[in-house]
Amino acid sequence: MSNELSTIEINEIMELLPHRYPFLLIDKVVDFEIGKSLHARKNVTINEPFFQGHFPIKPIMPGVLILEAMAQATGVLGFKTIEKNDDTLYYFAAIDNARFKQPVVPGDVIDIHVEYLKERRGIGKFYCEAKVDGKVVCSADIMCARKD
Repeated sequence: MSNELSTIEINEIMELLPHRYPFLLIDKVVDFEIGKSLHARKNVTINEPFFQGHFPIKPIMPGVLILEAMAQATGVLGFKTIEKNDDTLYYFAAIDNARFKQPVVPGDVIDIHVEYLKERRGIGKFYCEAKVDGKVVCSADIMCARKD
């Protein structure tokens, strides 16, 4: 990524993504390079609604929600790469090679790293890693379909 950070704050993220509380899972974009890569961040707190049932005695962030946060990060990179009109959406089309390495718990900060790989027939392919304290907690290849 560049030496000068290109950040995106929550208000602009909300302009790009249709997700809202409790399903908006990105708090900030720390840096991105159009058409190449993005680094987003999610601060995990005990106040997350999913911790009420997953699991009350030993709260762990559900893996599917880590994947969803990664997919939302790919959507932000997609919207910053390709001009967005008001009706454009990116749909989570497929996932391959998903791996979970360790649990994510309240107090963790997830750093999501997205790398744009290619686009073919309107489907963008991205490689994503979610890290906590520099250690990979989840990785996957994510495909998103652009819908105008």
